[in-house]
Amino acid sequence: MPAKNYLNQEQVEKLQKALKEEDNGHIRERILMLLLLNDGKTQAKIAEFLGCSINKVSYWCIHGDPDNLESLKDERMRGNHKKATDKYIEILLETIDKEPEELGYDFGRWTAQRLATYLESITGI
Repeated sequence: MPAKNYLNQEQVEKLQKALKEEDNGHIRERILMLLLLNDGKTQAKIAEFLGCSINKVSYWCIHGDPDNLESLKDERMRGNHKKATDKYIEILLETIDKEPEELGYDFGRWTAQRLATYLESITGI
């Protein structure tokens, strides 16, 4: 039987607030796992309720730290995902209006790969 009320009131409130405000559905699901476990539900019941595997519930009940919501992110979410800024898009649009030869290249057309390589050298993204 799981330890009911293993979270203190501050942790519960923090998780409940995060559950309401979090945009990522995976994180909300993991928060819910911790809250249901705190309510005394078994991992099997949580898995059945959420419609996911018991392995997933077990993993996040062990690795999810209620004091550190960052622990609920998996490695795919932690990556260095740089996003195109308005400045990047401006540079992109200016670049595709130019012929590659104007920028010192030997080829006559932009391909997606060549454009990506050029933009990375200019912007770092």
